[in-house]
Amino acid sequence: MPGYLTTHVLDTARGCPAAGLRITLFRVNETRLEVASAVTNADGRTDGPILPEAKFTPGTYELVFHAGDYLRQTGEGLPNPLFLDEVPIRFGMAVEDHYHVPLLLSPFGYSTYRGS
Repeated sequence: MPGYLTTHVLDTARGCPAAGLRITLFRVNETRLEVASAVTNADGRTDGPILPEAKFTPGTYELVFHAGDYLRQTGEGLPNPLFLDEVPIRFGMAVEDHYHVPLLLSPFGYSTYRGS
């Protein structure tokens, strides 16, 4: 099976998908090269793989979740500056497989894991 990467974001403070959250994907070698960007839909997911099969190459990647922009839009009366603004997650994809890297987000914390 060819490799590809998917992601989604859940707003754990509000108990709902994080719609409208911008995500940028970088490939990391000696430099950091932007390879894709997307915005989450109403389900908190990108409309397709953020790194589709045709562009998959094993290596080190970084997803940057632009959480600050999303959190400001929720109107939750958060402090300025925000505790979380950009959330970078750096990870490796060693074999051609389906990688799923979700973000569970709240204004003061986050977690991630390799999902399915």
